Amino acid sequence: MYTQRLILIVWIMSLVACTGTTNQDNNELAVPQHKPLSVQAAEQPKKWWVARHDEKLVEKQKMQSVDMVFIGDSITHAFDYKSKAIWEQYYAPRNALNIGFNGDRTEHVLWRLQHGAIDNIQPKLVVLMIGTNNTGHRQDSPEDTASGIKAILKEITRKLPDTQVLLLAIFPRGETPDSPLRKINDTVNNIIQEYDDGDRVHYLNINHVFLDANGNLSRDVMKDLLHPNKDQYEHWAKAIEPMIENLL
Repeated sequence: MYTQRLILIVWIMSLVACTGTTNQDNNELAVPQHKPLSVQAAEQPKKWWVARHDEKLVEKQKMQSVDMVFIGDSITHAFDYKSKAIWEQYYAPRNALNIGFNGDRTEHVLWRLQHGAIDNIQPKLVVLMIGTNNTGHRQDSPEDTASGIKAILKEITRKLPDTQVLLLAIFPRGETPDSPLRKINDTVNNIIQEYDDGDRVHYLNINHVFLDANGNLSRDVMKDLLHPNKDQYEHWAKAIEPMIENLL
């Protein structure tokens, strides 16, 4: 009887040991959860991009005061050339800095923020619009693009704790509401509108300014169905002006 009990105890202990080994093996074989590219800070591999980043650092340093910062992609970048007159009318008098970069996705903005883009300044307001290149270049999922935008907001609010942020909905793209990339952008916007906390981050969707009554986008508004034509920048500026006045 004693021998049988001893054999039973040894058998149970061996089962426990095997179970522990199996759990350990499963843990070792588990596939790690990778972060999406949209939240992994990265440079654009282009000489002009690095040069522009350096130029903007110098421009920022030379400004006596930076009270506003625009952050974005080519749509924002165009304030430096195509729509410079609108910039001079609305934003230059407010000591604004434009750090929109052609082709930027969320990860590129993150890299710039982590490499001095908004260091040593105390702006009253940051205007942020980013994400359409995540949609167009890589067709990131709406959730991944929104995660990239959230990471940018976190970086901005960490570096600029006293600054208000105006988060703009990604502008419409594609001719109709059913255009695949339009639908992705709309889904991103539905997610990021929840980032409005009523305190530091304020979400604003002005996309109706560019669309007709049926939600269609004309080439008279955006010739390539992506970038606003020159005359549309004043519509953009006027649409966000009430919010800017309120936040400054």
